[in-house]
Amino acid sequence: MFDIGMPELLVIFVIILVLFGGKKLPEVGKSLGEAIKNFKKAMNEFETNTTDQTRKSLPENKPEGGPEESKVDKK
Repeated sequence: MFDIGMPELLVIFVIILVLFGGKKLPEVGKSLGEAIKNFKKAMNEFETNTTDQTRKSLPENKPEGGPEESKVDKK
């Protein structure tokens, strides 16, 4: 999808280093890691809730020729 090589990553790192400084860089990395972790957790919860809702809304599979069909009067 993205063709990011080593030179591009170094340029991005230098820009971030200049913007935030050496002292703030570990804090920025920690905050970014926590944000990604929370995002993944929210995505998993959303997927689980959506799957559960879908399963609840689908009708149950009833076997054909079950008790309902045997009670019907056949002429």
